[in-house]
Amino acid sequence: MDAAPEWNGPDEDKVTSRLNWLRAGVLGANDGIVSIAALLVGVAAADPPAGVIATAAAAGIAAGALSMGIGEYVSVSSQRDAERAQLKREAAWQAARPEWELEQLVRLNMETGMSEETARRAAQEQHDHDPLSIHAKMHLGIDPDELVNPWQAGLASLIAFTAGGAFPLLTMLLFSDSLRIPTTFAIVIVALAITGWTSARLGHANRLRGVARNVGGGTVAMIITYGVGSLFGTVV
Repeated sequence: MDAAPEWNGPDEDKVTSRLNWLRAGVLGANDGIVSIAALLVGVAAADPPAGVIATAAAAGIAAGALSMGIGEYVSVSSQRDAERAQLKREAAWQAARPEWELEQLVRLNMETGMSEETARRAAQEQHDHDPLSIHAKMHLGIDPDELVNPWQAGLASLIAFTAGGAFPLLTMLLFSDSLRIPTTFAIVIVALAITGWTSARLGHANRLRGVARNVGGGTVAMIITYGVGSLFGTVV
């Protein structure tokens, strides 16, 4: 007889709960790496003084990090408000029409493959234990104990963007004029490969696809901005 599949303990249960900050952090890091690298490659292509590059990097990182953090906070706050409103409405329904809600839970259980008898017995036990929680999960797709956290998402985006933007900034400042652009390309590709692999691993997704998507998008962005900088040949 085949052995039962191994349970990975608490880590298996935390995948969903960490996707909120993971998504915000990875998006922020990728955006910081790509946008700042693309900005600086475009500026460096016009061959300005090092001080101009540093100023552009500082302004770009500050503006981008604040924009990402505030935008993520507002977006996730709206999502949380909507989830809370749905939970409040569900609680009112539970109080006003408990029999109807129980029948709905029976039907939801039957949709998972249970017979009506089994579904009814399970629904009664679930309803007796915590009707709001089970209805929220099965009917609304919301876990009341795992509501999204806007502060967590906003801070993750802000910090990750700043950290991501530091990679191209350092290569632009530490290397000579002839090495700035090729070194930035190389460092950014490596950094994007790392963030793509990490996000796929933590989310149990395809790692090769995650790496290819990150590296491909970032490379295209840098090539385009380098072309723009070279074409105009002026400090932007």
